[in-house]
Amino acid sequence: MKIVPTKTPYFLKFLFPKYTWDFFNISKEKTIYLTFDDGPTPEVTEFVLKQLNQYGAKATFFCIGENIKKHPTIFNKIIEEDHSIGNHTMNHLKAWKNDTATYIENISACEKQISKHTTVKNKLFRPPYGQISKSKLGIIQKLGYEVILWDIVAKDWKKSLSPQQCAKNVINNSQNGSILVFHDSIKAYRNLKYTLPKVLAYFTNEGYLFNKI
Repeated sequence: MKIVPTKTPYFLKFLFPKYTWDFFNISKEKTIYLTFDDGPTPEVTEFVLKQLNQYGAKATFFCIGENIKKHPTIFNKIIEEDHSIGNHTMNHLKAWKNDTATYIENISACEKQISKHTTVKNKLFRPPYGQISKSKLGIIQKLGYEVILWDIVAKDWKKSLSPQQCAKNVINNSQNGSILVFHDSIKAYRNLKYTLPKVLAYFTNEGYLFNKI
C-alpha cells in the first residue's frame, strides 16, 4: 500500500475494467461515494456513523467478518442507519499470499457472518490491500459479487501523513462520482477523525450528496 496514489490513475482503470473504480458516468447529481474498510470497530465506527448522521450522508462499509462476529451491535447499527454492507473477507487476507481455495473460503465465511444480520441485495466485495488475481476475480464474480475498488484513497492509516494533509489530499482530488476509501480502524482513527468531518462539510457546502453503493 506504500505506493498507492491518492487518486487512481486512469491507465489502471483502463487496464482493469472489470473492477468498479468510480461512478463518473452514472452520477447525474453531484455525488460522492464514501466507503469505509476494516470495521466494525468500537468507538471508531460509532464516530463515523455519528458524523454521517449529522449530514444525512449514506456510505458503504466493507466489513471484516471477524469484526462483525466480535461487534454485532455496532454492525447492526450500520444496517439500522441504512448504509450498505460489503464483504472484506473474514480475516483481511492478502490475495497474493493465499491460494484461491483459501481466499474464496474466507470470503464465504465473511458472507455467513453478514447473512446472520441482513439479507444483502447487492453483493459487494473489496479485496484487502486492493490485491486480487485473475483466477480469484473470475470466481468472485461468478459468485455474484461486484468488485469495488476506488478513485480516491485517503491513506488515513499512514502515520507519516498529518491529519491536515490527509484532508487536503481527499478534498483536492475528489470529484463528482468519486468512490472514496476511508478506514474505520484504530490505526486510521487519528487522521479519520479530523479528515471525515472536513470532507463532509466541504462537499456539502459545494452542493454534493453522499450516497451508498
